[in-house]
Amino acid sequence: MKSMNPKLSPQESEDLLQILRARFEKNRNRHQDIEWAIVQAKLESNAGKLWSLNEMEKTGGEPDVVHYDKTTGEYVFYDCSAESPKGRRSICYDHEALEARKEFKPANSAVAMAAAMGVELLTEAEYRGLQQLGKFDIKTSSWIKTPANIRKLGGAVFCDRRYDTVFVYHNGAESYYAARGFRGSLKT
Repeated sequence: MKSMNPKLSPQESEDLLQILRARFEKNRNRHQDIEWAIVQAKLESNAGKLWSLNEMEKTGGEPDVVHYDKTTGEYVFYDCSAESPKGRRSICYDHEALEARKEFKPANSAVAMAAAMGVELLTEAEYRGLQQLGKFDIKTSSWIKTPANIRKLGGAVFCDRRYDTVFVYHNGAESYYAARGFRGSLKT
């Protein structure tokens, strides 16, 4: 069970910051006008956010900075792995969907995993924004934050990229597939 104030050891923090910096420098097209030193300082002052980024990394998300929100002064990280993160696949949409399955229940749900990690599922607009930075989910798909009116009727929404086009689809929220996970976002 996650502690109330999760944080990494000094060595874990240092290791993660090295990974994030290397990815940041390798993918400058995602954040051309952002300086790593400022991002690192923000992360070092917020152990909880660093812990969440580590959870994203541990589950295969390859988080990277994709945006700076001038209004809030926050840097935004998304999972930038080529495919939906491996450690977050074969899951249904939310806890309600998980409970509705009578048999062959998946181990978890996207909404519950995101909450436990301290991240948010990408919205459709965020997912489309990510796709402007590269080609993601060519072989997999990712649950996205589902509008309440769709979820109320038992559905959930996911996206992928096929034929050089981003597609938005629907499924029953209780469905799960080996190639479907979710991508998260984190603001710091």
